[in-house]
Amino acid sequence: MGDYIMVGCDVSDRSLMVQVAQNAEAAEKRSFGNSPEGRKKMVVFLTGRSRECAGAQVVFAYEAGPHGFGLHDELTACGIRAHVLAPTLLPQSVKGRKDKTDEKDALRILEALRGHLLAGNRLPTVWVPDRTTRDDREIVRSRLDVDRKARRVRVQTRMLLKRTAVSRPEGLGKGWTLAYRAWLRGLAHAPSPLAAGSQIALSSLLRQLAMHEEELRTLDEAVAHVAAQDRYRAAVERLDEESGVGVLTAMVFLTEMGDLNRFSNRRQVAAYLGIVAGKYLTGNAQNRYGRITRQGSSRVRAVLCQAAWRRVKSDPAERARYERIVAGNRQRTKRALVACMRHLAIRLWHRARTAGNATPPSRPPTGGRRQFALPAQPRKYERRSPALVLREKRRRAV
Repeated sequence: MGDYIMVGCDVSDRSLMVQVAQNAEAAEKRSFGNSPEGRKKMVVFLTGRSRECAGAQVVFAYEAGPHGFGLHDELTACGIRAHVLAPTLLPQSVKGRKDKTDEKDALRILEALRGHLLAGNRLPTVWVPDRTTRDDREIVRSRLDVDRKARRVRVQTRMLLKRTAVSRPEGLGKGWTLAYRAWLRGLAHAPSPLAAGSQIALSSLLRQLAMHEEELRTLDEAVAHVAAQDRYRAAVERLDEESGVGVLTAMVFLTEMGDLNRFSNRRQVAAYLGIVAGKYLTGNAQNRYGRITRQGSSRVRAVLCQAAWRRVKSDPAERARYERIVAGNRQRTKRALVACMRHLAIRLWHRARTAGNATPPSRPPTGGRRQFALPAQPRKYERRSPALVLREKRRRAV
């Protein structure tokens, strides 16, 4: 066992509350400002403590949050070993949820770090993407955010027409066609069945929609430019071969998933994306499965959902898989869609890994790791009872 200076930190907008302890000793509370000067003072303090303890290694931990990974980068550049922890995986009692302070949060992080370093307990760290991946994520996330705003404005426009009892004329189509847009612009000017206030509100919504759509075109060009870089080109081309998947879906998948080599099998991919069923298997309760966990990136699940619906409509094999799970029961449509999403996510993971130019891994692949080849035909999965699986294992053992 080495000699450690362990630091648990609770990060807020204005301050850094730290609990510092050497090995199993009692913790010491300190507070620093969350500013360049404050973080520099904290580093000086920690390096000074390390020198006082004959060069003990400083290990720092804090929870992932809205402040990103800037603190991790600063500490790593100063030679301090830093961990970013997943808040949802840190143990917390019911009493602790009702008695929450910065000091206690920092102490809870310190105890988790101490258990990892001194007792070998599992530390729930998150993967820290490199700066380029983070920068590419900002472009893709901005594109998704603007699209969400544009869809919201369209909904607000339809609700305005519904509140004012103005119906859509026949012959304009079902979507936002050019004729429908021209009709909306006509409603925004007199003479119109809308009152003066509703005309002003509709004009505002149309201007907002035009602004969002112009911004979407700009961001589409930016995403296409990033996708054409050597870092993503081969992987995007491989993913684009899948029906229902385009450049935007491919870039969302690659930037949000990051280092694809950190997943060893398809189960880890599905669990990371939160498209596996939650379960409660303890004691006599051995068959309690709930809804999907919804862990991981909601952005990836959103684009997988859209792509899966497109594949169900256009791909006969995917349509057959969907209908097989539904089996005439409309209450199983969500379950069938999630199964199609999971199947698509695993295929994208296979394709991106074999492309060669996917997001560069932050560490080399572990030796002896099993490699999965992309199946030529979609696999048919069937649910087998635990008793049947056990009998098959015994038969193979004999």
